[in-house]
Amino acid sequence: MSSVLYDTPGPRARRRSLALSVTFGVLVVLLLWWMWQKMDEKEQLTSALWKPFTESEAWTTYLLPGLVNTLKAAALAMVIALPLGAVFGIARLSDHRWVRIAAGTVVEFFRAIPVLLLMLFANEFYSRSTGVTSEDRPLYAVVTGLVLYNAAVLAEVVRAGILALPKGQTEAAYAIGLRKGQTMSSILLPQAVTAMLPAIVSQLVVIVKDTALGGVMIGFTELLNSRGTLAANYANVIPSFIVVAVMFIVLNFILTSFASWLERRLRRSKRGTGAVLGVEKVQGLNAAEVGGSYGAGAGGASF
Repeated sequence: MSSVLYDTPGPRARRRSLALSVTFGVLVVLLLWWMWQKMDEKEQLTSALWKPFTESEAWTTYLLPGLVNTLKAAALAMVIALPLGAVFGIARLSDHRWVRIAAGTVVEFFRAIPVLLLMLFANEFYSRSTGVTSEDRPLYAVVTGLVLYNAAVLAEVVRAGILALPKGQTEAAYAIGLRKGQTMSSILLPQAVTAMLPAIVSQLVVIVKDTALGGVMIGFTELLNSRGTLAANYANVIPSFIVVAVMFIVLNFILTSFASWLERRLRRSKRGTGAVLGVEKVQGLNAAEVGGSYGAGAGGASF
């Protein structure tokens, strides 16, 4: 039996795949064992180095404040970058050439610059040209860099999501008298959001992780930066790295799990009822009613 993309592997191919998988698994186990032995030789895994994590001081003084700062910077960047990216993504689809060119220039410019450089430039700008205090400056710089870069990336995600929809959606909306703004807000964006959600969530995970760049370069006391202070006080470099890595994994897993739940909910809410309207009901609908009923969740099948 064959698939559309490839032929179903036969007995020999399945045995070869199984052998390669087992070999790879054994190599991974050996690598982990070797790493464990090396760290044990350096006495990096002794119980004394893990003991600080069983006490409240390590958490309340270092890790939890760092986690709060990470979440604060990531949340601010998400709240600002998402609508800003949507505006620039829609602007790149404008009928006015000057709007498309201006939006495209901004998006391509900030998408081409590494986010770390944006943070450094923002930090210097706030230091030389504003009255932001030295305590607040790292947070401002991190959020600014994250917003500028990720808004540009999200703008492309929004543009690609809208362009991926069938052209019949737009043509049907114009046929019933909707303007372009009504078509975008009532028909295209509600459908595109569901399709764009995985890419948007991936970018949000990147935002959470990129907050660590501010801790490395401009002294922002986020989770990874706080880990360095903790390790300097307790001399437990490897255990502190492991604990922080687990915290990042759990945080991003919660974020992706919530996004998966939200995507399923949106898909269920946008399913059409399958009902067929009679001629009298169709003739009684005007353009505003069609747009309103679509935004309330009538689904893409109506178009």
